[in-house]
Amino acid sequence: MPLLTVILVIIIVGVLLWLVNLIPMQRTIKSILNLVVVILLVLWLLNVFGILRFLEQVHV
Repeated sequence: MPLLTVILVIIIVGVLLWLVNLIPMQRTIKSILNLVVVILLVLWLLNVFGILRFLEQVHV
C-alpha cells in the first residue's frame, strides 16, 4: 500500500475525530468513540505494515 494512502487515511480519521468532537454530546461518549476509532486505526496500521498478518483473514 502506498505511503500516500496511509497518510491520507490518517488525515481523514483525524478530521473525522475533530468533527465528532464538535458535536454536543456527553464527554464519556466522545471519549469512548475516540478510543474505538484510534484503536481501529492502530490495528489497521499494524496490518498495513505487516505486523498483524492474521487480520488479513478478517472480513467485515
